[in-house]
Amino acid sequence: MRVSNAMEPSDAQFGAFLARAGDGPVHLLNLLKFRDKAAYADGREPDLSGANAYMRYGGPMTRLVESAGGRLRFSALPSEFLIGHADEAWDMIAIMTYPSASTLPEIAETPAFREIEIHRKAGLAGQLLIPCFQSETFVA
Repeated sequence: MRVSNAMEPSDAQFGAFLARAGDGPVHLLNLLKFRDKAAYADGREPDLSGANAYMRYGGPMTRLVESAGGRLRFSALPSEFLIGHADEAWDMIAIMTYPSASTLPEIAETPAFREIEIHRKAGLAGQLLIPCFQSETFVA
């Protein structure tokens, strides 16, 4: 299995996400990989860690999602693998629930998001963002 962290979805990925999501809630599993040092486009704060730059985005983004009816379900620093192997692990994981798939692009268009997005880009080396939809198949 090849894994490739990225910063943004491709148009095809985002279109498939919207087509699959329907009208109900969507849970997004975030697997985050931070830069060692923040990389702001304007060169500010060269000694700030990528994790600290991202935290300037993470808290305000959580509040934006909550104000839109969503919720941070879980976040943690992952440990070593219990099963399986990867050459490099992620630095943080989080599960964020959005009321609908359309909430994500709606938030991304707000001035508040555009103001904090710079910290996300400065802090992240890349991520995997995996949409998860409620399934009755595996519910006991």
